[in-house]
Amino acid sequence: MPKRDIYWNPILETLPIEKLRALQLKKFKRIVEWAYNNSPFYRKLYKDAGLEPGDIKTFNDIKKVPKTDKGMLRDVQSRPPFPYGDILAVPLSEVTEFRQTSGTTGIPVYQADTWQDWEWWAECWSYILYAQGYRDTDRVFIPFGYNIFVAFWAGHYAAEKIGCEVVPGGVLDTEARILKMKELKCNAFMATPTYVLGMADTARKIGIDPVKDLYVKRITCAGEPGASILTTKRRMEDAWGAKVYDHVGATEIGAWSYECTSQPGGLHVNEAFFLVEIEDIETGEIIDEPGKNGKMVITAFDRIGKPCIRFDSKDVIRWADYSCDCGRTFRIADGGIVGRTDDITKVKGVLLAPTAIEEVVRSISELSNDYQVVVSKKGDIDDILLEIELRPGYEDKKEEILNHLKDQLRVRINLGFRVSIHPFGSLPRYEVKAKRFKDLRKLTREEGH
Repeated sequence: MPKRDIYWNPILETLPIEKLRALQLKKFKRIVEWAYNNSPFYRKLYKDAGLEPGDIKTFNDIKKVPKTDKGMLRDVQSRPPFPYGDILAVPLSEVTEFRQTSGTTGIPVYQADTWQDWEWWAECWSYILYAQGYRDTDRVFIPFGYNIFVAFWAGHYAAEKIGCEVVPGGVLDTEARILKMKELKCNAFMATPTYVLGMADTARKIGIDPVKDLYVKRITCAGEPGASILTTKRRMEDAWGAKVYDHVGATEIGAWSYECTSQPGGLHVNEAFFLVEIEDIETGEIIDEPGKNGKMVITAFDRIGKPCIRFDSKDVIRWADYSCDCGRTFRIADGGIVGRTDDITKVKGVLLAPTAIEEVVRSISELSNDYQVVVSKKGDIDDILLEIELRPGYEDKKEEILNHLKDQLRVRINLGFRVSIHPFGSLPRYEVKAKRFKDLRKLTREEGH
């Protein structure tokens, strides 16, 4: 029997599958009806498709419901009420929280949440943190700049909800954050994988060994796929002497998945609060069998201010063919986010996912944590440039390391790379989401060359 004290909500997290599916169908019908009755955008979308809320009677009917995507959410913002548009399903006076997406492409999407929605965000995150071992005895440091991006806002409030003591490190620089964590003996924090590694580098520069001199036992990551990439996870855990856990969410969606202390090799989907469908990228058919990659289409059941219904996330995931020792009945996304349909691109006829490059680079201990990939055209031929740094002390082994790196890239990715070595510390460093992959071919196409 699973231990009951490891769940934030033991009833929902261990609900028998048939009851869980019945709950999901009931909640899906409810949010579609809510959106139809209260959001002009959704009402028109569904009427144009010839759909009435009452048409949804079984799980098989769900695929009849039109999908939404980020482009649609941007377009609707041009209509009143400002700045969200008529996708809003509550009066503007009920909106209490503003956030916007942090992506680098296109106009940001503005997110409206009611107070009820914000409580829902914190509840979603409570599932995450409790599953990762956070308790009321923990002192949690939040090292991010509190601003218009949702980032770890909800993580902060969930930690408080669980009973943790929360130390907000917003305006401090990285060095000051490290010193404050040392001073207060903080034993947990949340950050992107890039910043987790960057903080460790900064600590060592000022003479602090994160393993010996700090007190961190657990780290929660978000914003990048790195914590589900074993080579990156290992780097972070070695740098801090702590357990590293992944979580995936999005501004428009919410905090929909989490890794638990059992770490089965994937992320639990919070199926009590979300419906995740995996769609074949080529055919659009729904994938139920494990092991097959597809595009995630997701619905947030309980978000009422700006509903998220059958949202095309562009994330590529696959169902796991295993369960977890923790006893949760929620399905598992094997390996977390495998990639994104708008990041996976053909280079020299080979499908390339940026996460595959990260896995190779982070597997070579002599390389620094930071790198950059630039894809361009040399005439009619695709060119891939990988910019790297060697860790200090390995300069005399440059050729040996380069040869090993190129071999690994060719074997594991099946592509040849040009590799450029930069002085240690010279490549860009990031505090939030890293922007390591640049496809200059897209810019060329957009400019009409």
